Amino acid sequence: MSLLFIPSPPINGVQLGPFFVHFYALTMLSGFAVAFLIGRRRWVTRGGDPVVFENIVMWAIPSGLVGARIYHVLTHWGDYFGPGHLNPFAIWEGGIAMFGSLMGGAIGALIAARLYKVRLWAFGDCIAPGIAVAQAVGRLGNWFNQELLGQPSTAPWALEIDLAHRPPGLEQFATFEPTFLYELLLNLLAAAIILKLDKMLRLGHGACFALYIALYGAIRFVIEGMRTDFSYYLGPLRTNQVTALAVCIGGAIGFVLLRRFLPGREAPHLEASEPVTSEAGTDASASE
Repeated sequence: MSLLFIPSPPINGVQLGPFFVHFYALTMLSGFAVAFLIGRRRWVTRGGDPVVFENIVMWAIPSGLVGARIYHVLTHWGDYFGPGHLNPFAIWEGGIAMFGSLMGGAIGALIAARLYKVRLWAFGDCIAPGIAVAQAVGRLGNWFNQELLGQPSTAPWALEIDLAHRPPGLEQFATFEPTFLYELLLNLLAAAIILKLDKMLRLGHGACFALYIALYGAIRFVIEGMRTDFSYYLGPLRTNQVTALAVCIGGAIGFVLLRRFLPGREAPHLEASEPVTSEAGTDASASE
């Protein structure tokens, strides 16, 4: 192992009695926890009921996991249908997609928002930076799994990959671009940008979430173009690049329109007719 490159972990999990615990799963759970804590704090600061926030999250997480699996199966159709192929319902064997998670989670949050009489976009604004941080934490799981790699590289930050995990056709190369690491760092930058602009502009009515969508779409478009794992193509672009481009454009347009026509910040609960005061907004910014 050369000291000039980033080493890959020697193991990807631990055996606890009869169960094998994957580090990838632990990073996902850690990401959920971080997003929950960040979102809950922002929700309470804006005057929201913490119990209601927790209930919405309990709807959003399972629906997000279902959406993540469905999107992955649909974009890797050939892997899951036909003789000898993988079971599309065996989520424990891996295979989830962030775009599907966002769509599924949004559906669950929408249902919960109606049940608990809160403004969906207020929830989205509170959870947006937490999702970006959660994605960064979750990307550490790709390091343990030695996956989501870029092209072969000899840069000092290139990642050493065991032979069994090297991309097909590139087995002769030992070090690769760690695209998951690039996405991790960019997601943290996106979270910082969202928090900074929210503090400066007191974003509301879904503007924070729209900004997150735009930033994540841009990040994913770039990173997808660097990856070497299998993907279907639509013209010159990978399937996820097309989705990322649409998400980025939609988020950017939404952010501009929301800032133009719905400035300011609304209260989380529908029965609260008065918007959050400037003093509350100042306190919220200071606490974030």
